[in-house]
Amino acid sequence: MHSLAQEIQGFSKDRLKKQCTRVTTVTGRKLLERRRDGGQDGETEEVEEIEEGAGCGFVEDQSLDLQVGIVRPFYYWSSQDAAHDIETLQRCKVSHVLNVAYGVANLFPDQLVYKTLNILDLPDTDITSYLGDCSSFIDQAREQSGVVLVHCNAGVSRSSSVVIGYLMLREGLSFSDAYQQVKQARPSVCPNPGFFQQLQNYKP
Repeated sequence: MHSLAQEIQGFSKDRLKKQCTRVTTVTGRKLLERRRDGGQDGETEEVEEIEEGAGCGFVEDQSLDLQVGIVRPFYYWSSQDAAHDIETLQRCKVSHVLNVAYGVANLFPDQLVYKTLNILDLPDTDITSYLGDCSSFIDQAREQSGVVLVHCNAGVSRSSSVVIGYLMLREGLSFSDAYQQVKQARPSVCPNPGFFQQLQNYKP
């Protein structure tokens, strides 16, 4: 009968099951990490890409995003949650809503002035082609002493791109300056890679 000490001494690490971890990065890449013993060098890690994801890697958040970014006194931006919350709209004195989401309803047409542009959040969508229409609507709200709220679904890519584009088009800001101002107003700003590049190259 072997003693416990002999059993431990005779145990081989090769008998241990290799540890594998599936990881989805924030950019949507799916990775398989394998840990194995590397002898004298200790534990090593191998990383294999499983597939290239088209979307973002995230854990769904069911809580409402009611944060409203104040870009200018007449110009706010948010997610659809804030645009669908009448208390938030009234508190911010919103009079006009620029909806740049796809398939998101306008809930208060009797109380607010709406403009809807069904923009797809895809890198190859020409976001700059919409900036003229968006800016004209924002100007209209300003001329009427109103407050305009621009929103998409999450208030991250499409609406932030429109906000940045407006500051570049109407105020002559560089992309870098516009981006920083928008990020200060609402830190979740994150145009998709195609929008980001288009805005960097945008010459109003």
